[in-house]
Amino acid sequence: MNPHDPPSRRNELPSISSTLLDRVRQMQPEAWGRLVEVFGPIVYRWCRQSGLPGQDASDVVQEVFASVSRGIGNFHRSQVDQSFRNWLATITRNRVRDYRRRAAKQPQAAGGTEALAELQNVADPVEPDDLDSTFSGENLEGEISRRVLDLVRSEFEERSWLAFQKTAVLGQLPIEVAEELDMNVAAVYQAKSRILRRLRQLLADLPK
Repeated sequence: MNPHDPPSRRNELPSISSTLLDRVRQMQPEAWGRLVEVFGPIVYRWCRQSGLPGQDASDVVQEVFASVSRGIGNFHRSQVDQSFRNWLATITRNRVRDYRRRAAKQPQAAGGTEALAELQNVADPVEPDDLDSTFSGENLEGEISRRVLDLVRSEFEERSWLAFQKTAVLGQLPIEVAEELDMNVAAVYQAKSRILRRLRQLLADLPK
């Protein structure tokens, strides 16, 4: 991008995360897969924190992404509080409330060991008024980073990942890591560089 371009032109150029959302709007499988892989576990955690049992939380996660699919074409980040993450949190909150309304209309008696196991699987209950504090699209960076780390780890062989972890995370010297993992120093540097580059790519590609 030319720094001398007028402001209007610069604002028209899409960010990387905007490009991912465009691919999601076009229902591209790879883009949808990326979105669900990263944000699916976060939505599931929100549901569990709200008091939903495991299976019902999984069902609500599916409902959330069905709503995302229907509404993504009309989603626009025109205001600060309309980030994708806040939008996703709002959808999740609404789907959890829908679930609770359905559950309240269909009371079911249960007994025996299956009912006991289900009760033990239920998270601490959350009052309806507390849902706003349970779901938040803000302050997700740490959790998203951990999720992306898990995804990237699956793309590399274990020794390369260990070389990255020991140098970039634990701060060990490359020459020490090379000796420990039976690698040459150049390979350690290469593993660290490749994995860092991939992490930055995935994190930059995610919608805010």
